[in-house]
Amino acid sequence: MTENNKQAKKWYETDGEQSDVVISTRVRLARNCNGYPFPHLMNDQQKREINQKVRDALLGGNSALRDSFRYYDAEQLSAVELAAMAERHLVSPEFARYPKGRALLLMNDESVSIMLNEEDHVRMQVMGSGLQLQEAYDMADKIDTLLDETLHFAFDEELGYLTACPTNLGTGMRASVMMHLPAVEADGTLRQIAASLPKVGATIRGSYGEGSEADGAMYQVSNQVTLGISEKDTVSNLTQITNQIIALEKKSRARLLEDESFQDNVWRALGIMKSARVMSSDEFAKLYSAVRMGVAGGTVTGVTLDQLSGLFTEVQPACLMERYGEEMTAQQRDKKRAEMLRQVFKDTDIA
Repeated sequence: MTENNKQAKKWYETDGEQSDVVISTRVRLARNCNGYPFPHLMNDQQKREINQKVRDALLGGNSALRDSFRYYDAEQLSAVELAAMAERHLVSPEFARYPKGRALLLMNDESVSIMLNEEDHVRMQVMGSGLQLQEAYDMADKIDTLLDETLHFAFDEELGYLTACPTNLGTGMRASVMMHLPAVEADGTLRQIAASLPKVGATIRGSYGEGSEADGAMYQVSNQVTLGISEKDTVSNLTQITNQIIALEKKSRARLLEDESFQDNVWRALGIMKSARVMSSDEFAKLYSAVRMGVAGGTVTGVTLDQLSGLFTEVQPACLMERYGEEMTAQQRDKKRAEMLRQVFKDTDIA
């Protein structure tokens, strides 16, 4: 990556609305260009053409956004760089594993990433800290309009935007919020939430989407329906659902924070964070959840929620190796992770 892109302040280093429960917001649009088959049927030359067309459409015009983006040929990135991008949710794990013929357009603050030749020709996503569904949609719509002026995305009057996967037909939009839900997870309310969401056109998944686990009680809540509903209605519906889950989580937290056993868990977790010499990813996720809830509830002082949001990504395996610029064994990463945590939490205390 370029030095300028590394130094730019990232979106997750800022505060967001309802950040005690909502970690981040994402709005993703899937688009395809007329005259080309879907990526899984394209040859190498066609993929190169798509990469160049999208690059020119965004970086070659007079748009005010063009100086905010950098272009990356995925085949020129190392395996560690690609894995770190996946850990930061800039690309999908599938994109990172199979970079051949793919490219990425990335905004300097990493709030916008555009994958080229993943499942669709164009997969643009806008990320924001806290609950920012409307703001994220507005930015995605702005970029979508800009690209469509040149690329003329495949669209059918009845089916809407044409996508490689039929489940994305229509708006081609997936909006999601990453939520920290330890309280409703602990008291069983989460099971009721998960069962009711499909009835209102939404779903809940693990930290990295479909098929993934919920590390540290981190869950993605997203829209499930893209056909027969407008993009604006999708944003409105998901915002209402999110606010209802936030209310349930806060209600459960109020009870949980009064429980002495839970308070003990928070204090023990913070103690380990401040003193451990070795820390695995799995252990970190469990301790992180308790400490974050302690910070949100005012029990833990000396560290902020936005610091914790960035930390969750920074200590992931590939991000650690990218940060220190070297390949590491699992044992070496565990030592570096513990070192970082001791530094972050050295001035924290129990209120």
